[in-house]
Amino acid sequence: MPGTREFERLLTVMSFYREAELHGARLLLVMHNHLRDPDSQMKLTRHLADETRHAFLWTKRITDMGGAPITITNGYQHRLGLRFGVPKDTIDLLALTSVAESRALERYRSHAQQEDVEDKTLEVLKAVGADENWHLAWVDAKMNEIAERRGDAGRAIRALERVRAVEREVYATFIAEEAELMRRAD
Repeated sequence: MPGTREFERLLTVMSFYREAELHGARLLLVMHNHLRDPDSQMKLTRHLADETRHAFLWTKRITDMGGAPITITNGYQHRLGLRFGVPKDTIDLLALTSVAESRALERYRSHAQQEDVEDKTLEVLKAVGADENWHLAWVDAKMNEIAERRGDAGRAIRALERVRAVEREVYATFIAEEAELMRRAD
């Protein structure tokens, strides 16, 4: 399979996944400075460990297939961060994380449902997807907790709506470019 267009396409997709996990880890490191309570520190550290493990799993899968990770400089999370801008506060950071995690889970599930997914790739998709459910649960709960503690429970909802609106634009562009890349590979 190495050297085929399908192989190169798959390496590209997995490299995008890998880059998104690494980018997510960087965002979590930023959050470590904002959420200092013991519960948040535990959850952030576990989440960070998951993100770096996910990047490792994608790297290992790529190399086990006989490939090498492709350097991605303009991936989904990078584009989302550029378009969204600097988060105003912790709630915006959590909303950005929630939306990115939701998209990752959707992508992993969609990929897993495609025909002819190799068993080893399916194992990685299932492993990272399972963690994404927990990531979403704790991030959303913390975001709502902070908003309620500040006396504005609707702030979390507004932050999510704002990030989702930006994310839909970014994702539409990203998917269009990805589709073009995949057509060129065929």
